[in-house]
Amino acid sequence: MAFYEPLGDGGFGSTPATAGPWSPEFQHAGPVSALFGRAFERHDPAPGTRVARVTVELLGPVPVAPLHVATRVVRPGKRVALLEAELAHEGRTVARATAWRVAAAPAGLETIEDGPVPELPETGPPPFAGWEAMNLDGYLSAMEWRFVRGTFGKPGPGEVWARARGPLVAGEEDTPLVRALVLADSASGVGSEIDFSRWLVINTDLTVALHRDPVGEWLFMSARLQSAPGGCALAESRLADSAGTVGQGLQTLLVAPH
Repeated sequence: MAFYEPLGDGGFGSTPATAGPWSPEFQHAGPVSALFGRAFERHDPAPGTRVARVTVELLGPVPVAPLHVATRVVRPGKRVALLEAELAHEGRTVARATAWRVAAAPAGLETIEDGPVPELPETGPPPFAGWEAMNLDGYLSAMEWRFVRGTFGKPGPGEVWARARGPLVAGEEDTPLVRALVLADSASGVGSEIDFSRWLVINTDLTVALHRDPVGEWLFMSARLQSAPGGCALAESRLADSAGTVGQGLQTLLVAPH
């Protein structure tokens, strides 16, 4: 199942695959972020440039319902441009996003890597053991997960390979940026060191910066979480493909008692 059905003129019908772990009525921010990424790539495209950074601000729960995306250029430029988009439901803005589109680096630039990536395992441990109380029928099941370290129900830093079982938008092939954004918002679940049975943990935003485009369907995520009483929580992630790191993600998290 695709995450969205195209309705035309910037409209999209949300399928049950978008539903997040907290409720079947509200979306996981992975598909939402990827929908923004798709909009940025398609808006007034400039040859020789790429979307290098996307920041999504979640203004509230995004319903599993028809949505509309509107995009504009805030700061035009041939080498650097800033784009902005809004996601609305029934005329109410539920999320905003910005993106930097930059000129692709020249071929002579040195390639710098930061270490090897674990190989994609043929199988992995059950990903949802301990998460039976969550909604597993939406986004979590729409993705295929192969954990290298940890699981969703096991507190602690985690490492996982993952891919979407269907496209973001029905009838389309996902771009590398879209594939990265579909996964990136899962860092707080993959690397959480907080007991979700005791605490409600919801991110207010997501920032993803990619120094190169990922290759292939499967993407690797290494994630960890930091938190402190009187503060909040932060989830950091490394995103990679089989050749190495492609970028990083960051989430700011609200932590509150259930």
